[in-house]
Amino acid sequence: MAYYYMEPSRTFSEFLLVPNLTTKACNPANVSLKTPLVKFKKGEQPAYSLNIPFSSAVMQAVSDDRMAVALARSGGISFIFGSQSVESQAEMVRRAKSYKAGFVVSRSNLTPDHTLKDVLELKERTGHSTVAITHDGSPNGKLLGIVTGRDYRVSRDPQSKSVADFMTPFEKLVYGKSGMTLSEANDLIWDHKLNCLPVVNDEGNLEYLVFRKDYDEHKVNPMELLDANKSYIVGAGINTKDYQDRVPALVAAGVDVLVIDSSDGYSEWQKDTIEFVKANFPDVKIGAGNVVDKEGFQYLVDAGADFVKIGIGGGSICITREQKGIGRGQASALIEVSAARDAYYEQTGVYVPICSDGGIVHDYHITLALAMGADFVMMGRYFARFDESPTRKLKVGNNFVKEFWGEGSNRARNWERYDTGGKAGLMFEEGVDSYVPYAGSLQENLGKTLHKIKSTMCNCGSISIPELQRNARITLVSATSIVEGGAHDVILKENNIAGE
Repeated sequence: MAYYYMEPSRTFSEFLLVPNLTTKACNPANVSLKTPLVKFKKGEQPAYSLNIPFSSAVMQAVSDDRMAVALARSGGISFIFGSQSVESQAEMVRRAKSYKAGFVVSRSNLTPDHTLKDVLELKERTGHSTVAITHDGSPNGKLLGIVTGRDYRVSRDPQSKSVADFMTPFEKLVYGKSGMTLSEANDLIWDHKLNCLPVVNDEGNLEYLVFRKDYDEHKVNPMELLDANKSYIVGAGINTKDYQDRVPALVAAGVDVLVIDSSDGYSEWQKDTIEFVKANFPDVKIGAGNVVDKEGFQYLVDAGADFVKIGIGGGSICITREQKGIGRGQASALIEVSAARDAYYEQTGVYVPICSDGGIVHDYHITLALAMGADFVMMGRYFARFDESPTRKLKVGNNFVKEFWGEGSNRARNWERYDTGGKAGLMFEEGVDSYVPYAGSLQENLGKTLHKIKSTMCNCGSISIPELQRNARITLVSATSIVEGGAHDVILKENNIAGE
């Protein structure tokens, strides 16, 4: 006989937070949103933590290398979409990892025998305006000079002009020595008004480049999510089909954290994928999912998952529930899995973070998800609206929009995410192709959302996520109380009324 859940499947919109005592310490400026990303033992620190509880969805329309940089700069993490070739995804990871670092291994290198045409082509391909000139064109060859945009004029210099004729030669460069600290390198940059400082060893071979912009950006973005080498922390999505080829390439590119991208994670395919990663790349962290109950959570944890994603069919462009009748209200799923996670922690002393993926419509839903036990949330529609998402900005009618499509749509051609083996194509769609209203830059919008979350947490008497999870009081709401919570029984003013 089938098992029946007789309680209704609840969504975030069916709950509200009830205020606790707001103490004098409960000021948004005092709120910490730091949260674990991967599992850890009691009394220890996780290998990776987020400075804000945000991750961007594993979607073509959301998470490429540009979004990975923008979100890591603000303290969160992107999981670069996997529904592309292995080589293309690995290159996105490489670009994101090399974008920001204290000591950068040069990724744009030529020899003195190259030409201005080669410089321009390299700049077009990599986006780098600084080119290291070494004896063999390698990132660690003997440094002979540097080329920047100030060394040539495209309008006057012929593209056949030799690099040797316009580069700044080594003898005219200010450079640092191997072993210097980042602080010492930045002092040299400031003392000599440099944009870039090469660091060489005793043999004159190039080791690193240190950029002035990296120092400036860190001061502007103190919440940056950085690894031990001062590079941005970058995630990537994988599937359960080609992981034996994809994972080694992503690891070689420098990926920090992997996540298996699937509409249903309670499967032996995910177990096999996790075990492969753990056996061959024991230092690489991997999340799994999605699941909606304690059984699915426990299965993935037993397989070795470092975090677990919760949610099926709750995304704004996901139609899995409509097409297959599979899923669960996001709040109900999160409440059950959070309890299972806490019980597992009590039994084993190992804390496995959970990520709430889907079901978020309003900013306050994020705070509710955290209060219900999520350590961080994953969102697609939220990030798809911003300049930093990879999709086109269009004008439809009088409004600007951005394209947004699901990984289960035919447009994504992501059959590996849904197929259970055999046929390279989707028999039916589990996602739609749509638009979302254009909202501007990520940083401006994210700042507003974070302030709302911190303010709400203060109303709940909490200044950290663990404190919110312990102390939050949450109430079910009725349909009429939802109406009561919005503007009602008034005539709203039009924004274009004369004199307004």
